[in-house]
Amino acid sequence: MKKKILVLATGGTISSGFSPNNSLEPQMSIDSIMANLTDVGDNYEITTRDILMMDSSNIQPEEWQFIAREVFNRRKGFDGVVITHGTDTMAYTASMLTYMLKNIPVPVVLTGSQLPITHPLTDAYGNLRLALAMAASGLPGVFVAFHNKIILGCRAVKTRTMNFHAFESVNMPYIGSVDSSGLILNRELVPAPEGEPELLDRLSDDVFLIKLTPGLNPRIFDMLYDLEYQGIIIEAFGAGGLHCIHRDLVGQISSMVKKGVSVVACSQCLYERSDFSVYETGRLALDKGLIQAFDMTTEAAVTKLMWALGQSDDPAEIRRIFNTNIAGEISL
Repeated sequence: MKKKILVLATGGTISSGFSPNNSLEPQMSIDSIMANLTDVGDNYEITTRDILMMDSSNIQPEEWQFIAREVFNRRKGFDGVVITHGTDTMAYTASMLTYMLKNIPVPVVLTGSQLPITHPLTDAYGNLRLALAMAASGLPGVFVAFHNKIILGCRAVKTRTMNFHAFESVNMPYIGSVDSSGLILNRELVPAPEGEPELLDRLSDDVFLIKLTPGLNPRIFDMLYDLEYQGIIIEAFGAGGLHCIHRDLVGQISSMVKKGVSVVACSQCLYERSDFSVYETGRLALDKGLIQAFDMTTEAAVTKLMWALGQSDDPAEIRRIFNTNIAGEISL
Protein backbone atom coordinates (compact mmCIF):
# COMPACT_ATOMS: atom_id res chain seq x y z
CA MET A 1 0.00 0.00 0.00
CA LYS A 2 1.32 3.44 -0.90
CA LYS A 3 2.22 5.76 1.97
CA LYS A 4 0.07 8.89 2.14
CA ILE A 5 2.19 12.04 2.20
CA LEU A 6 1.00 15.61 2.72
CA VAL A 7 3.20 18.23 1.02
CA LEU A 8 2.84 21.79 2.31
CA ALA A 9 4.54 24.58 0.36
CA THR A 10 5.77 27.85 1.85
CA GLY A 11 7.80 29.30 -1.03
CA GLY A 12 11.58 29.62 -1.03
CA THR A 13 14.17 29.18 -3.76
CA ILE A 14 12.72 25.85 -4.85
CA SER A 15 9.61 27.69 -6.10
CA SER A 16 11.34 30.81 -7.38
CA GLY A 17 11.36 32.49 -10.76
CA PHE A 18 12.67 35.84 -11.93
CA SER A 19 10.92 39.05 -10.97
CA PRO A 20 10.69 42.08 -13.31
CA ASN A 21 13.89 43.27 -11.64
CA ASN A 22 15.64 40.03 -12.66
CA SER A 23 15.93 38.78 -9.07
CA LEU A 24 14.57 35.55 -7.67
CA GLU A 25 11.22 35.48 -5.90
CA PRO A 26 8.82 32.63 -4.99
CA GLN A 27 6.28 32.11 -7.78
CA MET A 28 5.49 28.44 -8.48
CA SER A 29 2.66 26.51 -6.88
CA ILE A 30 3.39 23.18 -5.24
CA ASP A 31 1.44 21.39 -7.97
CA SER A 32 3.74 22.95 -10.57
CA ILE A 33 6.76 21.90 -8.53
CA MET A 34 5.57 18.32 -8.08
CA ALA A 35 4.72 18.05 -11.77
CA ASN A 36 8.46 17.96 -12.39
CA LEU A 37 8.67 14.67 -10.43
CA THR A 38 6.63 12.60 -12.82
CA ASP A 39 7.20 9.21 -11.19
CA VAL A 40 6.70 9.88 -7.47
CA GLY A 41 3.04 8.93 -7.76
CA ASP A 42 4.19 5.38 -8.37
CA ASN A 43 5.53 5.22 -4.80
CA TYR A 44 3.40 7.60 -2.75
CA GLU A 45 -0.14 8.93 -2.55
CA ILE A 46 0.55 12.66 -2.42
CA THR A 47 -1.73 15.49 -1.33
CA THR A 48 -0.47 19.02 -1.94
CA ARG A 49 -1.36 22.39 -0.44
CA ASP A 50 0.10 25.88 -0.88
CA ILE A 51 0.01 27.55 2.53
CA LEU A 52 2.50 30.40 1.99
CA MET A 53 4.47 31.90 -0.91
CA MET A 54 7.38 33.63 0.81
CA ASP A 55 11.10 34.14 0.72
CA SER A 56 12.19 32.43 3.94
CA SER A 57 13.86 35.65 5.12
CA ASN A 58 10.30 36.87 5.67
CA ILE A 59 9.20 33.81 7.63
CA GLN A 60 8.92 34.99 11.21
CA PRO A 61 7.23 33.89 14.46
CA GLU A 62 3.73 34.46 13.07
CA GLU A 63 4.49 32.11 10.17
CA TRP A 64 5.96 29.49 12.53
CA GLN A 65 2.67 29.42 14.38
CA PHE A 66 0.70 29.18 11.14
CA ILE A 67 2.86 26.35 9.78
CA ALA A 68 2.67 24.42 13.07
CA ARG A 69 -1.12 24.70 13.12
CA GLU A 70 -1.38 23.54 9.50
CA VAL A 71 0.77 20.47 10.23
CA PHE A 72 -1.02 19.61 13.45
CA ASN A 73 -4.54 20.09 12.12
CA ARG A 74 -3.92 18.20 8.87
CA ARG A 75 -1.69 15.36 10.13
CA LYS A 76 -4.46 12.78 10.55
CA GLY A 77 -4.84 10.40 7.66
CA PHE A 78 -1.24 10.89 6.52
CA ASP A 79 1.88 8.82 7.12
CA GLY A 80 4.14 11.85 6.91
CA VAL A 81 4.38 15.55 6.08
CA VAL A 82 6.84 17.35 3.79
CA ILE A 83 7.28 21.13 4.02
CA THR A 84 9.02 22.95 1.18
CA HIS A 85 10.82 25.99 2.61
CA GLY A 86 13.53 28.49 1.77
CA THR A 87 16.95 27.52 3.09
CA ASP A 88 17.93 30.77 4.82
CA THR A 89 15.69 30.32 7.87
CA MET A 90 14.90 26.63 7.51
CA ALA A 91 16.95 25.72 10.61
CA TYR A 92 14.99 28.21 12.73
CA THR A 93 11.65 26.89 11.48
CA ALA A 94 12.70 23.27 11.99
CA SER A 95 13.80 24.02 15.56
CA MET A 96 10.62 25.88 16.43
CA LEU A 97 8.38 23.18 14.95
CA THR A 98 10.28 20.66 17.08
CA TYR A 99 9.02 22.41 20.22
CA MET A 100 5.55 23.34 18.99
CA LEU A 101 4.64 19.89 17.65
CA LYS A 102 5.04 17.90 20.84
CA ASN A 103 4.85 14.13 20.37
CA ILE A 104 4.03 14.46 16.69
CA PRO A 105 3.36 10.84 15.62
CA VAL A 106 4.57 11.12 12.01
CA PRO A 107 7.71 12.39 10.27
CA VAL A 108 7.61 16.13 9.49
CA VAL A 109 10.35 16.83 6.95
CA LEU A 110 11.54 20.24 5.77
CA THR A 111 13.37 20.55 2.47
CA GLY A 112 14.16 23.06 -0.26
CA SER A 113 16.91 23.73 -2.73
CA GLN A 114 19.81 26.00 -3.55
CA LEU A 115 18.62 26.41 -7.15
CA PRO A 116 15.03 26.78 -8.40
CA ILE A 117 13.44 23.58 -9.62
CA THR A 118 13.30 25.04 -13.15
CA HIS A 119 17.09 25.37 -13.30
CA PRO A 120 18.68 22.62 -15.43
CA LEU A 121 21.22 21.82 -12.68
CA THR A 122 18.84 22.12 -9.72
CA ASP A 123 19.26 20.13 -6.52
CA ALA A 124 15.50 20.28 -5.92
CA TYR A 125 14.71 16.87 -7.44
CA GLY A 126 17.03 14.95 -5.14
CA ASN A 127 16.00 16.88 -2.05
CA LEU A 128 12.29 16.36 -2.71
CA ARG A 129 12.74 12.64 -3.32
CA LEU A 130 14.74 12.37 -0.10
CA ALA A 131 12.10 14.27 1.86
CA LEU A 132 9.32 12.05 0.54
CA ALA A 133 11.27 8.91 1.46
CA MET A 134 11.86 10.26 4.97
CA ALA A 135 8.19 11.22 5.33
CA ALA A 136 7.30 7.63 4.46
CA SER A 137 9.81 6.16 6.93
CA GLY A 138 7.48 6.02 9.94
CA LEU A 139 10.10 7.68 12.17
CA PRO A 140 8.25 10.44 14.07
CA GLY A 141 9.81 13.84 14.66
CA VAL A 142 10.87 16.99 12.83
CA PHE A 143 13.72 16.67 10.31
CA VAL A 144 15.61 18.49 7.58
CA ALA A 145 16.27 16.55 4.37
CA PHE A 146 19.03 17.99 2.22
CA HIS A 147 21.80 16.76 -0.09
CA ASN A 148 21.40 13.05 0.70
CA LYS A 149 21.37 13.63 4.47
CA ILE A 150 18.65 13.59 7.15
CA ILE A 151 19.21 15.96 10.11
CA LEU A 152 17.21 16.18 13.33
CA GLY A 153 15.37 19.50 12.98
CA CYS A 154 16.76 21.04 16.16
CA ARG A 155 20.35 20.14 15.18
CA ALA A 156 20.34 21.60 11.66
CA VAL A 157 22.45 24.66 10.80
CA LYS A 158 22.90 26.26 7.40
CA THR A 159 26.67 26.50 6.97
CA ARG A 160 27.09 27.28 3.26
CA THR A 161 25.48 29.93 1.08
CA MET A 162 26.00 28.42 -2.39
CA ASN A 163 27.11 24.79 -2.05
CA PHE A 164 24.48 22.08 -2.42
CA HIS A 165 25.80 20.64 0.86
CA ALA A 166 24.20 23.58 2.63
CA PHE A 167 23.30 22.09 6.03
CA GLU A 168 25.25 20.36 8.77
CA SER A 169 24.07 18.31 11.72
CA VAL A 170 25.76 20.05 14.66
CA ASN A 171 26.73 18.04 17.73
CA MET A 172 24.70 15.03 16.60
CA PRO A 173 25.34 12.40 13.90
CA TYR A 174 23.16 12.47 10.82
CA ILE A 175 19.84 10.73 11.38
CA GLY A 176 20.02 9.27 7.91
CA SER A 177 21.96 9.17 4.68
CA VAL A 178 21.58 7.77 1.18
CA ASP A 179 23.81 5.20 -0.48
CA SER A 180 23.34 2.39 -2.98
CA SER A 181 21.15 0.60 -0.41
CA GLY A 182 18.71 3.50 -0.27
CA LEU A 183 17.83 5.59 2.79
CA ILE A 184 19.70 4.33 5.87
CA LEU A 185 18.35 5.62 9.19
CA ASN A 186 19.89 5.74 12.67
CA ARG A 187 16.55 5.39 14.40
CA GLU A 188 18.07 5.05 17.87
CA LEU A 189 19.21 8.70 17.74
CA VAL A 190 15.67 10.08 17.61
CA PRO A 191 13.80 10.49 20.94
CA ALA A 192 10.55 8.55 20.89
CA PRO A 193 7.27 10.43 21.50
CA GLU A 194 6.02 10.21 25.08
CA GLY A 195 2.30 10.84 25.27
CA GLU A 196 -0.41 12.23 23.05
CA PRO A 197 0.33 14.82 20.33
CA GLU A 198 -0.03 18.43 21.47
CA LEU A 199 0.10 21.74 19.64
CA LEU A 200 2.07 24.12 21.86
CA ASP A 201 2.24 27.15 19.60
CA ARG A 202 2.38 30.05 22.04
CA LEU A 203 5.62 32.00 21.86
CA SER A 204 7.20 35.38 22.58
CA ASP A 205 9.20 37.28 20.01
CA ASP A 206 10.72 39.50 22.73
CA VAL A 207 14.06 37.67 22.46
CA PHE A 208 17.33 39.24 21.36
CA LEU A 209 20.53 37.55 20.18
CA ILE A 210 23.90 39.18 20.93
CA LYS A 211 27.22 38.01 19.53
CA LEU A 212 29.81 38.90 22.16
CA THR A 213 32.82 40.87 20.91
CA PRO A 214 35.77 42.28 22.84
CA GLY A 215 34.77 45.73 24.07
CA LEU A 216 31.00 45.20 23.95
CA ASN A 217 29.37 47.89 26.07
CA PRO A 218 27.22 46.23 28.77
CA ARG A 219 24.81 49.18 28.66
CA ILE A 220 23.28 47.54 25.59
CA PHE A 221 21.37 45.39 28.09
CA ASP A 222 19.71 48.48 29.58
CA MET A 223 18.51 49.41 26.09
CA LEU A 224 17.10 45.93 25.58
CA TYR A 225 15.30 46.09 28.92
CA ASP A 226 13.82 49.48 27.98
CA LEU A 227 12.59 47.87 24.74
CA GLU A 228 10.83 45.25 26.91
CA TYR A 229 12.82 42.23 25.78
CA GLN A 230 12.10 39.29 28.08
CA GLY A 231 14.87 36.99 26.89
CA ILE A 232 18.47 37.47 25.77
CA ILE A 233 20.76 34.93 24.11
CA ILE A 234 24.50 35.62 24.31
CA GLU A 235 26.90 33.92 21.91
CA ALA A 236 29.91 33.88 24.23
CA PHE A 237 33.56 33.06 23.63
CA GLY A 238 34.87 29.49 23.41
CA ALA A 239 33.69 27.06 26.04
CA GLY A 240 32.14 29.87 28.06
CA GLY A 241 34.00 33.16 28.32
CA LEU A 242 32.48 36.54 29.21
CA HIS A 243 34.44 39.72 29.98
CA CYS A 244 34.15 41.27 33.43
CA ILE A 245 37.18 43.63 33.50
CA HIS A 246 36.84 47.25 32.19
CA ARG A 247 33.30 46.45 31.05
CA ASP A 248 31.43 44.36 33.60
CA LEU A 249 29.22 42.11 31.51
CA VAL A 250 28.71 39.69 34.41
CA GLY A 251 27.32 42.44 36.62
CA GLN A 252 24.90 43.48 33.92
CA ILE A 253 23.71 39.90 33.48
CA SER A 254 23.01 39.84 37.22
CA SER A 255 20.99 43.05 36.90
CA MET A 256 18.91 41.64 34.05
CA VAL A 257 18.17 38.40 35.91
CA LYS A 258 17.05 40.37 38.97
CA LYS A 259 14.63 42.28 36.72
CA GLY A 260 13.10 39.01 35.53
CA VAL A 261 14.83 38.76 32.14
CA SER A 262 15.98 35.26 31.19
CA VAL A 263 19.59 35.34 29.95
CA VAL A 264 20.91 32.30 28.07
CA ALA A 265 24.45 31.77 26.84
CA CYS A 266 25.81 29.47 24.14
CA SER A 267 29.15 29.35 22.37
CA GLN A 268 30.20 31.13 19.20
CA CYS A 269 31.94 27.88 18.29
CA LEU A 270 29.79 25.76 16.02
CA TYR A 271 30.83 22.38 17.36
CA GLU A 272 31.11 20.80 20.82
CA ARG A 273 29.51 21.95 24.03
CA SER A 274 29.89 25.06 26.11
CA ASP A 275 30.52 24.77 29.84
CA PHE A 276 30.56 28.05 31.73
CA SER A 277 31.83 26.37 34.90
CA VAL A 278 35.27 25.78 33.35
CA TYR A 279 36.59 29.35 33.61
CA GLU A 280 36.17 31.84 36.43
CA THR A 281 34.43 34.45 34.26
CA GLY A 282 31.82 31.93 33.18
CA ARG A 283 31.38 30.56 36.69
CA LEU A 284 30.72 34.08 38.00
CA ALA A 285 27.99 34.49 35.39
CA LEU A 286 26.41 31.17 36.39
CA ASP A 287 26.38 32.36 40.00
CA LYS A 288 24.46 35.45 38.86
CA GLY A 289 21.72 33.42 37.16
CA LEU A 290 22.99 32.81 33.62
CA ILE A 291 21.34 29.80 31.90
CA GLN A 292 23.59 27.48 29.89
CA ALA A 293 22.70 26.20 26.43
CA PHE A 294 25.46 23.54 26.50
CA ASP A 295 25.67 21.98 23.00
CA MET A 296 22.54 23.55 21.50
CA THR A 297 22.78 25.35 18.18
CA THR A 298 22.12 29.07 18.23
CA GLU A 299 18.97 28.47 16.17
CA ALA A 300 17.70 25.89 18.65
CA ALA A 301 18.53 28.12 21.64
CA VAL A 302 16.84 31.23 20.21
CA THR A 303 13.66 29.40 19.26
CA LYS A 304 13.58 27.46 22.52
CA LEU A 305 13.72 30.69 24.52
CA MET A 306 10.98 32.22 22.39
CA TRP A 307 8.89 29.10 22.85
CA ALA A 308 9.61 28.79 26.58
CA LEU A 309 8.55 32.40 27.17
CA GLY A 310 5.29 31.54 25.43
CA GLN A 311 4.68 28.71 27.87
CA SER A 312 5.44 30.67 31.06
CA ASP A 313 6.51 34.08 32.33
CA ASP A 314 8.13 32.56 35.43
CA PRO A 315 11.95 32.75 35.16
CA ALA A 316 12.30 29.59 37.25
CA GLU A 317 10.09 27.70 34.79
CA ILE A 318 12.06 29.09 31.86
CA ARG A 319 15.22 27.74 33.48
CA ARG A 320 13.59 24.35 34.03
CA ILE A 321 12.51 24.18 30.39
CA PHE A 322 16.01 25.03 29.23
CA ASN A 323 17.46 22.37 31.47
CA THR A 324 15.14 19.77 29.91
CA ASN A 325 15.95 17.86 26.72
CA ILE A 326 12.65 18.12 24.85
CA ALA A 327 13.45 16.49 21.52
CA GLY A 328 17.18 15.96 21.22
CA GLU A 329 18.17 19.62 21.07
CA ILE A 330 20.47 19.48 24.11
CA SER A 331 22.83 17.00 25.74
CA LEU A 332 22.74 17.64 29.48
